Amino acid sequence: MGSALGIRGALEREREFRTAPACTSVPVHASGCLWKQKFTVRSADAHRGKRVSPEAQLALPSGKPWHVTFRKADPVVSEMKPDDKVVGLIWHGQVVEVRDADGRRQQTSEGPVGWPEDRLGGALACLSFGLTALVGAVWGLFARDNRRQATAARIVRWHGVGMGVAAILTLWAQAANDWPMWAIPAIWGSVTGLLLVTMVGFAVGAVRGDLDDETPSSPGPSSPPPPPPPALPTGGPGGRTTG
Repeated sequence: MGSALGIRGALEREREFRTAPACTSVPVHASGCLWKQKFTVRSADAHRGKRVSPEAQLALPSGKPWHVTFRKADPVVSEMKPDDKVVGLIWHGQVVEVRDADGRRQQTSEGPVGWPEDRLGGALACLSFGLTALVGAVWGLFARDNRRQATAARIVRWHGVGMGVAAILTLWAQAANDWPMWAIPAIWGSVTGLLLVTMVGFAVGAVRGDLDDETPSSPGPSSPPPPPPPALPTGGPGGRTTG
């Protein structure tokens, strides 16, 4: 329920942004109109290889600093240099987009574009992994004394991991290729359908015992014992060997 409300809210915010009019004058207070403001870059750091959001320190013509963070480093913030001139798009009192001198644009962490896709991908990952993990965990809890049932429960849990990974990879592919939002459930649904089929098949096979280790084959007919070694000659009377 919370995920559905989050996706709906993100969609409404993005729709509001795309239909927002341009401001007729410099907005004194936070406003729903769009205003293009010129900035000078003071510093920028992409923080590559670190678990820190890329960031930049911008300055208004008056010298007032404006700190901006980004969700990723490319394509703009990674190329920013001190004293570069950029244009920031201000909406509701926040810089939501930055455009460099070459016309390249990049959403900031406050930008509304792309959030619905992120929320949807996260919801699919949590739903698919969480539901199957719960089913597998409960199943395994009640089937601890049944080896076949426990194997089937493990199969369900591991397929849940696969569904979650599929949702994350689908979200990554959609963002990298700028596919429409409907591509996420379309691609993820196809992969998840295949995983569900294999999960059911393997789980049923485990319950039936088709996945049990094969017992060693019964030995064939026993071979005759080897002949006894020849008896050594024994000594006769007087220690002579008898012929």
